[in-house]
Amino acid sequence: MASPIDLEPPNSLSSSAPSFAIRPDNNNNNHLNNSFLRSLSTKEPLNFSEQLPYSPPRLSTSALPSNTYSQPSTPRLSFTLNNPSTKSVDEDHPDFHQTSYRCISSVLKKDGQILSVAVSNGLVYTGSQANLIRVWKLPEFTECDHLKTRASSMVVSLQVSNDMIYAAYGDCKIRVWRRTWEGVIKHVRVATIPKVGSYVRSYISGRDKMMKHMGPISSLAINISDDILYSASLDRTVKVWRISDLKCIETIQAHNDPINDIVVGDDGVLYTASDDATVRVWRRNFCSGDRPHSLTVTLPAKCSPVKTLALTTDGGVLYGGCSDGYIHYWLKGWFSGQLQYGGALLGHTHAVMCLASMANYLVSGSADSTCRVWFREQQDCQHVCVAILQGHRGPIRCVAAFPRLVNEENEDGCTVCTGSLDGVLKMWRVRRTSISDKGKGSSQNACEYFEIA
Repeated sequence: MASPIDLEPPNSLSSSAPSFAIRPDNNNNNHLNNSFLRSLSTKEPLNFSEQLPYSPPRLSTSALPSNTYSQPSTPRLSFTLNNPSTKSVDEDHPDFHQTSYRCISSVLKKDGQILSVAVSNGLVYTGSQANLIRVWKLPEFTECDHLKTRASSMVVSLQVSNDMIYAAYGDCKIRVWRRTWEGVIKHVRVATIPKVGSYVRSYISGRDKMMKHMGPISSLAINISDDILYSASLDRTVKVWRISDLKCIETIQAHNDPINDIVVGDDGVLYTASDDATVRVWRRNFCSGDRPHSLTVTLPAKCSPVKTLALTTDGGVLYGGCSDGYIHYWLKGWFSGQLQYGGALLGHTHAVMCLASMANYLVSGSADSTCRVWFREQQDCQHVCVAILQGHRGPIRCVAAFPRLVNEENEDGCTVCTGSLDGVLKMWRVRRTSISDKGKGSSQNACEYFEIA
């Protein structure tokens, strides 16, 4: 939508080393386990506990380019930790809120690293290193189905839309399932992208828009209104698939370096993040023939590879998580509609590997094995870190956020699902309560149960 990572310094972008790695299986030296992360360095530590080589540098005016697009000379670091255990100067204010959180479920399966997660209609889908997609039912968070193929590659990205499940695998293919609700939840395999016949015909005809990616797929995105599925790859391209017939209708030569993540807004605007330390914005022009997507603007990210993206529901804020631990964000102007640099969120000590946006919340997962929950103020777009979710023993590779399962009075918050390279899947409940209800909050980091299977 894997092996431990070794983060290269921001100035190492010009290295010619490949952007992903394959790690041998320690249990069988004759078998290679296709491990996948978003554009990994080949210089990897042996385990998660090894100290990663550097911490995020403090931004200063001397380190910033003077001609970047729509950026102030010094970015605003919006990080503030709202610690419920300490008294704030605003605690007597009627609008003061306290935040509590707890781990409500923690599950360890024999699937290896958890690489992807998606949430739809009360179901959570998780993809793993063992080529298996597990389906979990909410709110009890019990497994109700699993999807498996003959492919021996991992599930690197998931997207769910209109009872259709799209899963990108490490073999550069996308597999599609249809969900049915006849009494019990069932999933039926319906297609593989690209189709074998279409790929062969494209290769013979010599068309430049080859049907298959030449490198591992890193991310998927869906534009339902335009009947389009996007797939981004470490081969530096984005392919555009027509959902109705699953044909490749365009190949976008998007970046000069591997593409790590893509998101698409409700307005059809496509955003791509790359190791070239930029986020690019693409618009679709239906009158442009074979190549309707055109580049509109390039957003620099302070010379650090951009690993993941998130977009608010209204499309007003775009977030980019980088390998130096910063989360940069851009704001869309009310009148111009142009993205302007808003600031940076500082808190993670290592690469930000995944982001999820829900209402006024942003959830970030990092290679520092922590997950941070940020609350965005509507008026001035200031961000407050309201929770630090700790408990994983490996880098957090995927995260999903969705509303509370049961609404309570005078309370807001979100439910967070995190998947890690330690193979553990965790479910968290983050509650943001008014000061009048602070006695009702649940204890922090209280895990209701841990299941091993």
